[in-house]
Amino acid sequence: ADFIAAEDTRHTAKLLKHYQITTPTISYHQHNHQARVEAILTYLKQDKDIALVSDAGIPGICDPGYELVKICAE
Repeated sequence: ADFIAAEDTRHTAKLLKHYQITTPTISYHQHNHQARVEAILTYLKQDKDIALVSDAGIPGICDPGYELVKICAE
């Protein structure tokens, strides 16, 4: 992926560091999702690959990523 959208970049950073992954992260959570959706859609329209990381819940169904997945599917 070109970017990783993470619910909490601090938690995700620990995982990425452990596996020596240096992909840039951007935050995507319930408090900033409206502002981030436009940026993420812009990246996707530029043929960038975005990974979505969830802290808990059911990714893409019962977490902040649900709205992003729904919008991308539309």
